[in-house]
Amino acid sequence: MFDVYITKAAKYLPNKAVSNDEMEDYLGLINDTASKARRLILRNNKIVSRYYALDKNGTSTHNNAELTNNAIQELFDDRFTAQDMELLSCGTTTPDILVPSHAAMVHGLLKNKSVELNSSAGVCCAGMNALKFGFLSVKSGSTNNAVCTGSEKLSTWMVSKKFENEVVNLKNLEEQPILAFKKDFLRWMLSDGAGAFLLENKPSDSISLKIEWMEAFSYAHELETCMYAGGDKLESGEIKPWNDYSPDQWLKESLFAFKQDVKLLDEFILVKGAQSMGDALAKNNVTADQIDFFLPHVSSHYFVEGLSKSLAERGMVIPMEKWFMNLAYVGNVGAASIYLALEELMSSGKLKKGNKILLSVPESGRFSYAYAYLTVC
Repeated sequence: MFDVYITKAAKYLPNKAVSNDEMEDYLGLINDTASKARRLILRNNKIVSRYYALDKNGTSTHNNAELTNNAIQELFDDRFTAQDMELLSCGTTTPDILVPSHAAMVHGLLKNKSVELNSSAGVCCAGMNALKFGFLSVKSGSTNNAVCTGSEKLSTWMVSKKFENEVVNLKNLEEQPILAFKKDFLRWMLSDGAGAFLLENKPSDSISLKIEWMEAFSYAHELETCMYAGGDKLESGEIKPWNDYSPDQWLKESLFAFKQDVKLLDEFILVKGAQSMGDALAKNNVTADQIDFFLPHVSSHYFVEGLSKSLAERGMVIPMEKWFMNLAYVGNVGAASIYLALEELMSSGKLKKGNKILLSVPESGRFSYAYAYLTVC
């Protein structure tokens, strides 16, 4: 078994940062009416800017594969070129198409050589799952290196025209033509971008991060679906998939919109987060005081205080000065968020040899959690 190191990190954020007041210039107004939920949601999540891969006409400037490819290109230099890549492992919530896989579409843009591919589906943990596939491949000696990515193209899922048919249908039914909070909520939470890591079995001359271990947990066996797209939730709690609806219902009910069961999120996201993190640390004989930098992916600053309290209640006291987050000015970029945070930390000049870093990523899809423990070399 080989040691595995993150020897380089890169990112790609499209276009210019979009302020809170500009969001509806890009996403548009539903029913020609400003969202009543927007200010409340932004006040709680404390995000002040984000990035969209579209212009103010709602036209895409990049697709997901292009965002990912642009991030990967930043990994290449004289020491490691596209021709040296052996494995490409990509995670995303929002692939451009259903088939072929996201990794295959990215590889098509790279135009380098034949490589092994892995595509990880899911929500925020998709990026960590892609990283773990690369980690295990290099650790086992199956490959000498791996390029792992997390990316999202979420903005075009949230533009107003995607909801117009539903609003028209509500008017025809003589109901209030206001988008349900479970759909409107996520329009003000999500953004676009991509991050990439190069994994190798030897450290580089500059800062490298040794991956000591990775752990992942799912609680789908005991909890209902919380965040979903491509279907709708029935009163029983089951999800009825899009292909069991008629095509006209796809539009009338905005079946492909992202939806979130906010009550379920509040009840379980922190509880299961603290439980899984406690289990991950205990399994690997790590205590909270052995963490120098804590990088939690949180969808909103609303959860930060609660997460800190939940961890402390389980004996994991991590002072806020050890927390490193860039949510406020990068936005919630789903599967890419942990890549973007770690890339920024690696570039910050704050890291010293021997520092320990814990990556923590929850996903509310059906309550999954992923962790990675790193040592600065």
